[in-house]
Amino acid sequence: MQHRNTIRVTASATAAIAAALSLSACQSSGGDPAAESPSRTPATAPASPTASSPTSPATGTSRPSGAATATPSGAASSPASHASAGTVPACAATAVKATAYQAADRPVGTGTGAAIVEFSNVSGKACALRGHPSVAGAGNGSPEHNSPLSVTPSGSASSVTVAPGGKAWVKLTFVQVQGEGDGYCESGAKPAVYPTLVVGLPGAGAHQVALSDGEFAECDNKVTVTAVTAAKPS
Repeated sequence: MQHRNTIRVTASATAAIAAALSLSACQSSGGDPAAESPSRTPATAPASPTASSPTSPATGTSRPSGAATATPSGAASSPASHASAGTVPACAATAVKATAYQAADRPVGTGTGAAIVEFSNVSGKACALRGHPSVAGAGNGSPEHNSPLSVTPSGSASSVTVAPGGKAWVKLTFVQVQGEGDGYCESGAKPAVYPTLVVGLPGAGAHQVALSDGEFAECDNKVTVTAVTAAKPS
């Protein structure tokens, strides 16, 4: 009996010593599980920059490599989209000769209906014509007696470069006279007849023109005009 008690005491002492050593180890490590496993990899690692995601110095944001760069709104698609006549000087009044004739395509009636005014460059240099014309019935003796017509512009205006000897055109479409003889206007007004018209272009002066095949007969003193064009209208 005395021998067995000695064995029990020795085993109890051994267990107490082991418990004390274990407690000392926990206190020295601060109880941090991570300290017991220093080789453990963190659950989330910081992302490292790559060559495929450059950072913009202006905004600090990244843009995927190869991403398309936006084109500013309204940017010209090519130099050809710019008006080439911008560097060509406007035609002076003395550089232009104007003539007129009846248009083939005109409203049904017995008046003039529509006329084409042709502008020829009689100078030795290229120049530009632009815009919608003003139109007036030419008065006798002086411009103060002219009778301006109410003008309705048709189409957008752009510069037309006219080489020496070249031509440009505008078309005038009137309110047509109806009937025979002196004719009549559908509005009830009396038709007007002008031997010549004064046609003006912005920056290129006013030009008095007569029809090569008759007189200008129209109603209501109204006219619809095209802008200057490099294509001859019908």
